[in-house]
Amino acid sequence: MAPARNRGVQHSYPRTARVNALLHEVLAEQLERLSDHDERLGILTVTGVSCDPDLRHAVVFLASLPPEVALVLEDHRRSLQSATAAQVRLKRIPQLRFAADPAVEAGARIDEAIRRARAGSDAPDTP
Repeated sequence: MAPARNRGVQHSYPRTARVNALLHEVLAEQLERLSDHDERLGILTVTGVSCDPDLRHAVVFLASLPPEVALVLEDHRRSLQSATAAQVRLKRIPQLRFAADPAVEAGARIDEAIRRARAGSDAPDTP
């Protein structure tokens, strides 16, 4: 019986999770650098990246994404992909798409519901 080959280091989490974390870090840094040159971007917060398992597409989630900023990001998409390719060693660099993080919006709705509930319970009972 032939000995089993060691195919490299075994990781405790899937490859796409590692790629997502790496892209998150690189894109956040690149967007920060880009915002120094393009004031239309302002302050952007990358909350996460979700990459397809085949690495063809990735969605970059931002804390907020006004329509005008979405257009600016689309203009800079290729340069962001090129900068990512220069820093990340992957067989394929995914095509980026930018979206507002739905978790941030859901959190805002929950906060508002809690505030309304507290405001309703603080009101004095009227007969």
